[in-house]
Amino acid sequence: MNVQTPRSVPRATYQDVLDAPENKVAELIGGVLYMQGRPAPMHVVVSSSLGDELVSPFQKGRGGPGGWWILDEPELHLGHDVLVPDLAGWQRTRMPSLPETAWFDIAPDWVCEILSPSTRRVDLFAKRPVYAEHGIRRLWLIDPVARIFEAFELREGDWVLVATLADEAEVALAPFEAVPFSLADLWGDETGTA
Repeated sequence: MNVQTPRSVPRATYQDVLDAPENKVAELIGGVLYMQGRPAPMHVVVSSSLGDELVSPFQKGRGGPGGWWILDEPELHLGHDVLVPDLAGWQRTRMPSLPETAWFDIAPDWVCEILSPSTRRVDLFAKRPVYAEHGIRRLWLIDPVARIFEAFELREGDWVLVATLADEAEVALAPFEAVPFSLADLWGDETGTA
């Protein structure tokens, strides 16, 4: 009897990330290259709106405590993995200045993923365990279609759901509880409300 052994697939490398087409977001997780198209408008509106809610009070200290770096789509080098969350934040006590490189090798304190049909699986099943493995303490997941917001906290290596909010609920959750905001402001409706 002839038994065929499966061909091993070569592990992707950072060079594969660099060689990805410019119109793709490339990530390297567990030796596998994931490429996604640029985000859809609704995804971008939610991400931009959340950044707007957080940057002034937490990065710039305008109407809030300051002390953070809040960045859109930073390239994170976490061990052998290369991830690009929609938003990430570092407390300046851990990262006083930005790196000289085009990437970050210090794990953030907080990450946010905006879920979409094309990224949901990777965000939930490939990236979330890597975030936990590297000790990222807080993770927010936002589904703009369902208008649902979930906040997780890392406890003893596991993600624990601390809040599920929807529609126009007020968000006053760690690490940004000092300056609450309304989910209605994220959805991008023409009237400014959900």
